[in-house]
Amino acid sequence: MWFVSSLFSSLMHFPTCFLLKPIFLHALSSFFHLLLLAMVLVTLLCKRIITVESKDKKTNNNNKALFQKTLFCSVGFSAFNLFLSLIDYFIWYRTSLSQEKLFTLLDLALKTVSWGVLAISMHNDHIRFPLLLFRIWCAFYLFVSCSSFIVDIIVLILYKKHVPLPPQCIVSDVVATLVGLFFCYVMCYVKNDECEDISTIEEPLLNGDDHASSMEKKETNRGGETVTPYLNAGIFSILTFSWIGSLIALGNKKILDLEDVPQLDSGDSVVEAFPAFKEKVEADCGGTNHITTLKLVKLLVVSAWKEILFTAFLALLNTLASYVGPYLIDAFVQFLDGKQLYENQGYVLVSAFFVAKIVECLSQRHWFFKLQQIGIRIRALLVTMIYNKSLTLSCQSKKGHTSGETINLMTVDAERIGVFSWYMHDLWLVVLQVSLALLILYKNLGIASIAAFFATVFVMLANVPLGSLQEKFQTKLMESKDARMKATSEVLRNMRILKLQGWEMKFLSKIIQLRKTEQMWLKKFVYTSAMTTFVFWGAPTFVSVVTFGTCMLVGIPLESGKILSALATFRILQEPIYNLPETISMIAQTKVSLDRISSFLRLEDLQFDVVEKLPLGTSDKAIEVTNGNFSWDLSSSITTLKNINLSVFHGMKVAVCGTVGSGKSTLLSCILGEVPKVSGTLKVCGKKAYVAQSPWIQSGKIEDNILFGKKMDREKYEKVLEACSLKKDLETLSFGDQTIIGERGINLSGGQKQRIQIARALYQDSDIYLFDDPFSAVDAHTGSHLFKECLLGHLSSKTVVYVTHQVEFLPAADLILVMKNGKITQCGKYIELLNNGADFMELVGAHKKALSTLDSTSTFEQDISVSNAHVVEQKEARKDDQIGNKIDINDHSELKGQLVQEEEREKGKVGFLIYWKYITTAYRGILVPFILLAQILFQTLQIGSNYWMTWATPISQDVDPSPVEGSTLILVYVALAIGSSFCILARAMLLVTAGYKTATLLFNKMHFCIFRAPMSFFDSTPSGRILNRASTDQSAVDTDIPNQISSVAFTLIQLLGIIAVMSQVAWQVFFVFIPVIAASIWYQQYYLPAARELSRLVGVCKAPVIQHFAETISGASTIRSFDQQSRFQETNMKLSDEYSRPKFNVTGAMEWLCFRLDMLSSVTFAVSLIFLVSIPKGVINPSIAGLAVTYGLNLNMVQAWVVWNLCRLENKIISVERIMQYTCVPSEPPLVVEENRPDPSWPLYGEVDIQNLQVRYASHLPLVLRGISCTFYGGLKTGIVGRTGSGKSTLIQTLFRIVEPAAGRVMIDGINISSVGLHDLRSRLGIIPQDPTMFEGTVRNNLDPLEEYTDEQIWEALDKCQLGDEVRKKDGKLDSPVSENGENWSMGQRQLVCLGRVLLKKSKILVLDEATASVDTATDNLIQQTLKLHFADSTIITIAHRITSVLDSNMVLLLHQGVIEEYESPSKLLEDRCSSFSQLVAEYSTRSKSTFDKSVVQ
Repeated sequence: MWFVSSLFSSLMHFPTCFLLKPIFLHALSSFFHLLLLAMVLVTLLCKRIITVESKDKKTNNNNKALFQKTLFCSVGFSAFNLFLSLIDYFIWYRTSLSQEKLFTLLDLALKTVSWGVLAISMHNDHIRFPLLLFRIWCAFYLFVSCSSFIVDIIVLILYKKHVPLPPQCIVSDVVATLVGLFFCYVMCYVKNDECEDISTIEEPLLNGDDHASSMEKKETNRGGETVTPYLNAGIFSILTFSWIGSLIALGNKKILDLEDVPQLDSGDSVVEAFPAFKEKVEADCGGTNHITTLKLVKLLVVSAWKEILFTAFLALLNTLASYVGPYLIDAFVQFLDGKQLYENQGYVLVSAFFVAKIVECLSQRHWFFKLQQIGIRIRALLVTMIYNKSLTLSCQSKKGHTSGETINLMTVDAERIGVFSWYMHDLWLVVLQVSLALLILYKNLGIASIAAFFATVFVMLANVPLGSLQEKFQTKLMESKDARMKATSEVLRNMRILKLQGWEMKFLSKIIQLRKTEQMWLKKFVYTSAMTTFVFWGAPTFVSVVTFGTCMLVGIPLESGKILSALATFRILQEPIYNLPETISMIAQTKVSLDRISSFLRLEDLQFDVVEKLPLGTSDKAIEVTNGNFSWDLSSSITTLKNINLSVFHGMKVAVCGTVGSGKSTLLSCILGEVPKVSGTLKVCGKKAYVAQSPWIQSGKIEDNILFGKKMDREKYEKVLEACSLKKDLETLSFGDQTIIGERGINLSGGQKQRIQIARALYQDSDIYLFDDPFSAVDAHTGSHLFKECLLGHLSSKTVVYVTHQVEFLPAADLILVMKNGKITQCGKYIELLNNGADFMELVGAHKKALSTLDSTSTFEQDISVSNAHVVEQKEARKDDQIGNKIDINDHSELKGQLVQEEEREKGKVGFLIYWKYITTAYRGILVPFILLAQILFQTLQIGSNYWMTWATPISQDVDPSPVEGSTLILVYVALAIGSSFCILARAMLLVTAGYKTATLLFNKMHFCIFRAPMSFFDSTPSGRILNRASTDQSAVDTDIPNQISSVAFTLIQLLGIIAVMSQVAWQVFFVFIPVIAASIWYQQYYLPAARELSRLVGVCKAPVIQHFAETISGASTIRSFDQQSRFQETNMKLSDEYSRPKFNVTGAMEWLCFRLDMLSSVTFAVSLIFLVSIPKGVINPSIAGLAVTYGLNLNMVQAWVVWNLCRLENKIISVERIMQYTCVPSEPPLVVEENRPDPSWPLYGEVDIQNLQVRYASHLPLVLRGISCTFYGGLKTGIVGRTGSGKSTLIQTLFRIVEPAAGRVMIDGINISSVGLHDLRSRLGIIPQDPTMFEGTVRNNLDPLEEYTDEQIWEALDKCQLGDEVRKKDGKLDSPVSENGENWSMGQRQLVCLGRVLLKKSKILVLDEATASVDTATDNLIQQTLKLHFADSTIITIAHRITSVLDSNMVLLLHQGVIEEYESPSKLLEDRCSSFSQLVAEYSTRSKSTFDKSVVQ
């Protein structure tokens, strides 16, 4: 009791107790902070001298979290003390500083510096503090802080009247006590042996939860293998977006790659989310076939309903917080005018403004982040649905939706629906914001708020016609974009044939024409948007004119405080009103996209009941068809296959033969379940494997193509390679079976692609094998080997149905089906059909006729095959199968590695040159100064009109009336408003004009460069990369980038205007502005390296999704035949997640930056307010100060928007960078050389003279043709033969200058082909390529794409190539439709169309590159006869696998490993029994004759 009474007595004499005086406590605190500063600096100095090797210990997660909070506490406390020191300075700077005030400021300054230095040292380096000493310091610091706090309480309770105590002192001591308690807790909690190294403390504002350096050092923690830190982040880390800090820090240390980017968590990963979504679709709609737009919207909303509700709450909170400023502005102006309602009212108002800003910042940042997170998830779900649907589409549905259109659904429509998440809450928010605005206006202006309401409604209703126009234009724009992308996709697939025919510029003009249609709608769309911009930028001014005019009319007095409150309200209302047209436009666009996707999802699927699948062992029949009628088009009265009755027992070999177009391939498609069933039953017992006639090869490794999802069984794998003759091919590749195949197997020969297909089927170990003429693409020797080893050997116990045009493979079949006009006309064994089969005898007779030319060799045939067997072996050893002519491009690619590289992306900062090129592309940039001038004038007039209203109106009714009359007040305001509106109109129109022109020029330049690129560019560049630039990047250039560049300039001008207004009132604010702007720039520079690379990764990761999608569409029937749909769906989801990964982190990084910028600008605004409430009354005009506060309310938003727009622009400008990459693609030689144009009649004789020709595919690669010299005499027929990879096709490509000679030359009629233009050369040569190509359109434009011939000439060509009757049967005749890739025509018919083209062209030199590989022997004979008749005077160069096709040639050229082995007439070569050509003929003859002999024996 005595102690308590003594203490009370001493406290009663407080003024005399020096130890408890604030001056002593501040001095003591200063001493302790000086001690802390010295300790940190000494530790830093010691670290400079002694390098301590850090121990690699795992830090306890709890300790780590504590250290992170400790570091943030240090940063926050330093900033807090800086804030307090500025407040005290602004309060005291006009009065004399007492000793106590000086010590207070000194204490605050030392606290700021010491805690700041401590935070920096903890963040930057591995520093070991003396832990004991630091604990002692923390204990003393807590004692001093508590003492100060206790003294504050005593003074506040007992001596309030005697000793004035500023509120900032109490706040400072409370915070200091809490910090002291926290640090003491940390120092007691942390164990000595675990974390003496405070270097593990990491700054959440910068580095987040994971240390960047540890990410670099520990491969196990690479981003690609770890889940995003967002999943396990604490509440503090989530609030401040610190979880992304480690990735941003890593981006500052190295260029980010995809493996550095963490995986998505399960909630955002489509792999995890789609199964549940699919179940909801099944439950609500019964499958995607019954999904409507409304149901699709409902499903998408339900899939993210929790996030949508949470973002709605955040949006509500943000809206309420944003209206606190306008609500309080009038009270603030009245306070500045001296009307103080209660003590410390100014500080209360400042606190209210500041807290509202913090709430607004936090809610907005998390609102935007969550919305984008929802968008990423929805986009991924939609892409997956579209992809899955594309795997089940019926053939009829595919005709209506080409691959280009389907890809557009994924790249454009799904993306747009994902982006719509931004606008999700805007409609109801507009209603809320208008309601709050009207309440505030009613409080200030009374009944005039009704006029404001009607003006606002009028402005919104004015948007209805604009919105409907935008929806219409957007729909048309998307339709025209679909048509263009469809054509572009088709052209890229067939670029080789276009270049060979010299058609590429014609097809470019078609795409340019389609783009012009698209541009017409784009122009209407952007100019409508410009009008919308004009209407809604002028809307706030229009509403304010109506409101203030109503006040004048009804006699409501206008006071500056109320006007400022109204202006602040209108300014906030401006954003929802301004965004309303964009919102309505987005709703319209999203509705269009949703309609398109839902209509696609409702398309008819394949009939899953076509095939009745039976488990293996339940039936003795592998395939059974009873009374089967099938039709590709169910709406047509003509069935494709009629009255099919077929029974195939297990283990049988069934051959299918017939003329071109008889229905052979369709029969196999029926067994696969691809053709709709009209009637009958079809049963299949066992697993199926399918080898298509047109090889379908995936991009990727050869090994992956063969395994096709199966696990590696090395022994089985080697046997398959041996059976398919692939071992020698793989040995010649630098990477063996790890070689990456280009798109559509572009770097493989036709035979190699076919053999890989067969190997894929064999490795699956299925029960039923369906082969669609796989032997036509390989030479005679390889074909015999494949038939013997694969069908008769590897698959001896399997059921095999094979289509073939090669009669020699028929006798081995247990059952032969002869097809004609969609019917099985005959069936039976070979010997049976020979005796009584008319149709079959027609095929066999054609084959015998072809073999009759070999009779002259029969006398020595046996000798060659027996006595010279050792010669054959020697030659075979020498003639190892090299890789095809195309793969030679990268056969020995030690320098460049694989042919298809990862997509090239620029690295580092986007160069200024890109920006400069973009803004100067249209009209050399002459419009840019006028656009900026219009914006500057608009901003000046806006500020001028607001300044006029505040200056010309009294602060309150108590003061003198307005210096101007009411009519003058309104007239001047209206004049300024009209001026600013016209500035906006001029700006908007000029901007869309420049943007539209730039987009047009960039499109034309990129496409011209792509079409003029050499074929090697297309061989090594997947079409997905080009399509990505032509669709996504071009869309960004069309609409997004002009708006983004303008936003940067306009917000910067707006920010400068705000700073100018605020500095008019308080120039001292610059003391805060300068460090805050410096900090903002530093943050931006810190953020940009990571954000830039993440944005580039988004672009790079999109191409594989598109490419996989395109490949899947083209190979859907093969995928279904192997029952691999689920595996491909999983791959698509994984690729989609890989695209979403960088996109998610881009979003997080953007919000990380914006949060920090918002905090900085909020502090700036708060300091400005504190200065205004601290200065004495009368120093500044309260009205002008209120105007500064009105503009300051937008400071954080505008400052954040400036940096955000800068960053977003750098992310978006990457689209321009990517397009410009393709405007610099090296070009082919000129199409026309004006000074060296050949005579129109050239070539007159058709003589081809090859002189020492050497060819390589790249400067660093070996020669493919090694010094060839020969002459193809005019008017004669020359056959070129040789093993796979001998250089046959390379020679043809050199003739067409697809590949340029490295040395030597090719002369045609005495003219060096390298001296004439490419178009002049290629247009004078004719070619029937190995892969027959037809384009979507009509029969007429497939035969005559350049529109050079009359209908009579076209009909004549059709009759000559035996297609006239077929075309006459069709409803449209010459205008009858041809579907994408000519899929409604058989392979043989497509080959005949190619024949029709050359018959029209009538070239003097004609090249046949395996031209008859896809037709039966009879059709082959027919083609040969047609060529003999109509090209009797032409030079014909034939590459053929059928020896009979070259036996009637005048000369035969035999190539081996790039050199001429033999070149002589066939008769002379056949006379020499040891010649290589004799060996080939004997081999073919022996194989063919042996089959007949076998049949006779049977």
